[in-house]
Amino acid sequence: MGGSNGGLLMGAVMVQRPELFAAVVCQVPLLDMLRYTKFGAGASWIAEYGDPDKPDERAAILRYSPYQNLHAGLKYPPILFVTATSDDRVTPIHARKMAAKMETFGQDVLFFENTEGGHAAAADHAHEAEMWALTFVYLRQKLMS
Repeated sequence: MGGSNGGLLMGAVMVQRPELFAAVVCQVPLLDMLRYTKFGAGASWIAEYGDPDKPDERAAILRYSPYQNLHAGLKYPPILFVTATSDDRVTPIHARKMAAKMETFGQDVLFFENTEGGHAAAADHAHEAEMWALTFVYLRQKLMS
């Protein structure tokens, strides 16, 4: 389970070593690393992640970018994506695209998008409790079955 940059980590390790995971929770993730500079605040992170428009940096980014390394015909662990419509840091387009691509490959995908809450995916304590309950119930169902 991881969110934001941790969501990127969850996506990257899931596509690189899917056999290691019984379930994944990917919260407010950054996943399309070849296009991240085109969405929301993405261009401001070039110093952190590199510039996908520069061929040498693009090659390095491509090696771990979850969206681009997701392939049909492989079995990925069940995954829950959690995002927020109002996230002004990591736009929900990353989670939406990844979930849609995984669904077209017949993977076990659940998707939750809170319409409020920004990058925390929760607008208040009640929303936060709901998000964590959803996450922990999901993990219990997937890991205890």
